[in-house]
Amino acid sequence: MNSRTCRVEGIQIVQRRAVTAVLAAAALLLTAGCSSGDEEGSDGGANASPSRTESGSSPGGQATEGAPPAKGSVKVVRTVTEGLNTPWGLAPLPEGDLLVSSRDEGTITRVDTESGKKTEVGTVPGVAAAGEGGLMGLALSPEYASDRMVYAYFTSASDNRIVRMLYDAEKPAGEQLGAPDTVFRGIPKGTNHNGGRIAFGPDKMLYAGTGERYEAELAQDKNSTGGKILRLTPDGEPAPGNPFDSPVYSYGHRNVQGLAWDSEKRLWAAEFGQNTWDELNHIEPGDNYGWPDAEGESDDSQYHDPIAQWDVAEASPSGIAYAEGSIWMAGLRGQRLWRIPLSGTERAADPQAFLEEEHGRLRTVVSAGENKLWLVTSETDGRGSPEDGDDKILELEVT
Repeated sequence: MNSRTCRVEGIQIVQRRAVTAVLAAAALLLTAGCSSGDEEGSDGGANASPSRTESGSSPGGQATEGAPPAKGSVKVVRTVTEGLNTPWGLAPLPEGDLLVSSRDEGTITRVDTESGKKTEVGTVPGVAAAGEGGLMGLALSPEYASDRMVYAYFTSASDNRIVRMLYDAEKPAGEQLGAPDTVFRGIPKGTNHNGGRIAFGPDKMLYAGTGERYEAELAQDKNSTGGKILRLTPDGEPAPGNPFDSPVYSYGHRNVQGLAWDSEKRLWAAEFGQNTWDELNHIEPGDNYGWPDAEGESDDSQYHDPIAQWDVAEASPSGIAYAEGSIWMAGLRGQRLWRIPLSGTERAADPQAFLEEEHGRLRTVVSAGENKLWLVTSETDGRGSPEDGDDKILELEVT
């Protein structure tokens, strides 16, 4: 698998309360009327974040036994390709090349990872790009070697939906995608908060992160697919063993755009907060992650607390990946790549930021195997600075 990295500006992480010890770490954060949910917009007023104390499995930022080192490293090996327009989803092919979606153009492009050559595979019909909506997440079928199916999450004129298409690389460029077969429809759409990340898990089920389209009450409504993580069969049916006998796997989310599994097959997700806290969560089936009643850590035991939280100006997270014992989280507004070392389902040490303001907004990060990641920038998404250069894909080495 391949990974992408993201840059992030200043970090504010708050340690969780431990059962056995409480470590005081004062954190005073101020957001200037910024909403991470719409990545750079205003939700109507500045919010000073409260001081919090949080402790993980390893107080003081020291890695526990079996955990990765407290401090890591990131090296940009090379620019794989550039000149991309609104890149969003990334799917590594078995042959080593990459498929990348263009949110606004509704196209899928194949990138030769050796030469950087770009070949348009085709256009996905029915994409209605607007605001944060458009052609977003990509994933290969778990049976891709035999069925050659590519899955895509996109915004249509009426909803967000997931389709699958046959990919035939032997056909002429631009004509390599078959007609889309809709496997799941009816996910609420909006100008913002459309979610969009899809991925097949170790169980070969299809997971999708959705948003609540600025209707916060949808996140707590288990009959709605907005503000959720969904778990589906490859045919789009509710996956066996789901907690509510529905597509819903977890709820109480604001806008999920990052999904990844660690080496023990545990699911992790990143989501946008509003004015105060962005989150990295360990996902358990059926759990409630709090939105809109809780943003970040809560005193209410009915809500599942994040293992890490950030001031929205330092993160606005999109894609995440797992490599070298850590979750790597791309930051849009934060313009940096975060490393979060893990010890089981807790944080082993404080998060660490890399690539701050070096490559602009970071959209997607994907594992490239061993200590390598693929990282996709997002300067052409309407909130970046495209005059500084078109978007690109980077290859990273991480520890």
